[in-house]
Amino acid sequence: MADINAHITGTVFEVHVEVGGTVSVDDEVIILESMKMELPVVAEEAGTVAEILVGPGDTVEAGQTLLRLT
Repeated sequence: MADINAHITGTVFEVHVEVGGTVSVDDEVIILESMKMELPVVAEEAGTVAEILVGPGDTVEAGQTLLRLT
């Protein structure tokens, strides 16, 4: 199981995946907004989305787990 974590503190702007969906390396999975900039979070590993821990509008901290892959 692999975790995808926030690389910055910000607000979840969009979630581009759903549970059960597959992702490839470098796929954009979530867009974070910080200081009026939209910053993509990309998958560093391929896998299937097992759990999404955040949703649009949620505030996240750098290093926080956003979703889990299997």
